[in-house]
Amino acid sequence: MEQPEAGPSRPTASSPAHAAGPAPSAQPAPTASPPTPASAPERPLPSTHFYSVEYPGYVRPTSVPLAVERLGGQSAVDSAFRRATGRDKVESLLELRLRPGNPYAHPIPGEIVPTSNIVLKVVKRKRKRKGEGKGGEDDGAVGEYTVEAVGVVPKTARFRSMADFQYQPDMSDPLAHLRKAMDTMDVDGILKYHIPPEKEDYTITETDPFAMDIDPQLLGEGEVSSSGASTTTRSNLRLFTPPLFSRQGVPQNYNYKANPASVETIVVDEDTNEEYKRLINRMRWKGYGPIAISYADKGVPNTPSPAVEEQRSQADKKILKRLEELFEERPVWTRAAIFNQFTPMEVRDIINSKYLLPLVSYVFEDGPWRDTYVRLGYDPRQDPEARFYQRLYFRNINHPISRPSVVSRRQEQRNESAQARFSGADERRSHVFDGATVTSETAAFQLCDITDAMLAEMIADEDARRETCSERDGWYTAHALERIKAVLRHKFFSLLLGHVATQEECERLLVPDEGSSKLPQRHRTRLKPGKHNMAKGALPPEDAAAHRLMSTLEQQRKTFPTR
Repeated sequence: MEQPEAGPSRPTASSPAHAAGPAPSAQPAPTASPPTPASAPERPLPSTHFYSVEYPGYVRPTSVPLAVERLGGQSAVDSAFRRATGRDKVESLLELRLRPGNPYAHPIPGEIVPTSNIVLKVVKRKRKRKGEGKGGEDDGAVGEYTVEAVGVVPKTARFRSMADFQYQPDMSDPLAHLRKAMDTMDVDGILKYHIPPEKEDYTITETDPFAMDIDPQLLGEGEVSSSGASTTTRSNLRLFTPPLFSRQGVPQNYNYKANPASVETIVVDEDTNEEYKRLINRMRWKGYGPIAISYADKGVPNTPSPAVEEQRSQADKKILKRLEELFEERPVWTRAAIFNQFTPMEVRDIINSKYLLPLVSYVFEDGPWRDTYVRLGYDPRQDPEARFYQRLYFRNINHPISRPSVVSRRQEQRNESAQARFSGADERRSHVFDGATVTSETAAFQLCDITDAMLAEMIADEDARRETCSERDGWYTAHALERIKAVLRHKFFSLLLGHVATQEECERLLVPDEGSSKLPQRHRTRLKPGKHNMAKGALPPEDAAAHRLMSTLEQQRKTFPTR
């Protein structure tokens, strides 16, 4: 059926108004203005407050008292809504107990949340249709609805948590009677409780509807008896429920799916020559760190790891060539010393690439060259000249070790670079100790980077060298290395306090106490002996003390030969 078009009506050829008489002259039709939309009527919002409970179940008008009872009664509901704000918010929790009176049935927790809902009163009135008799086929009623706002809902009780696991123990057990007596404060019931003798009957074979089944394969049972009935073993451990089984109240959408980087590959077993399918992760992590060896390991690596060697074609050729030249000039470097040979942009490329340094060096996990980068193929344990590359480290106990945030670290780097530009200090000499300036609150220097005149003379002393390399002292004797550490420690911490140590102060440190060959000890807070206070893998404190004593006696024997 054709529908008329919307808009103002227009005369047509069949209109009665044009059936007789001359045709009217053509005149422009008047332009119709769009109708103004009527504003929605305003209704007053009542100030009456209602409280709503989203009950997780079907509630009929006749079962409302039962639902309120499951929530703990009317007083519990009123108390929860009254304390739903402020510091009493913890006490505003509602508990729905589906099995009231059973102390072992864990309730469903609910909470009171603020809402802005409106309570509407909807009334439906029926009236008969007009023009239809009683005997008509379409006899019926038409409903008229009236809606009225009667109040607002500022708070609503919701139960969105999952129900906890449920377990029902044997209620005839004496412990269950004690629990009931404690809940009802039954003093006589509490006094009647006594610990029954242990029968050690942890499994039973008779049929008990409250007992928990045990897998027959765990006990080797379950065979069919001669009578044709299978034996059933049940647990009799008398387990009682904890206050809570699961702390997970909200269901998690784990969204399990296959790893897109895993591919199915056919693998052949070497023993049986059988083919089977296996998932291989194509994007598995490959470590690009340098090869790390222990001092006790025999030999040193000559080539980088295969994973690092694969990245050689992607490395920056200019930076890689510069690294190779530096390690040819000096086979051992600290991280700070090697970074000071490059510009900040080149240092950033070295750090981000992760494989430039491992392409030319390896590291020691312990010993005198711990945490230094050593040229591939070079073994400092076999070269006495490597004593100048040994690393000394002092912990500043007054400087707390903290992990600053990324933002604070970036801000500190900007401040340090700005101070260096205005002060004229050379950032590339932070690894050098000259005895007059200090650039960090922690002391970590290689002996070759110490330019202080007094320390440089002690380091270059040929009499301080030993014949074989030691894990703790390297190529220096224990007495000589202790003297170098004492002077370096005093000079460094004196700079932190704001003054330069004099020659006389350092010489007094090198004079042993009267009647003893040991250097005088400074009064300082002593750390507890442990693996973090010495090089990893070094000797225990008592063995190290005995080793130093033997070295001192040997030095005295050489200095004062017997007649």
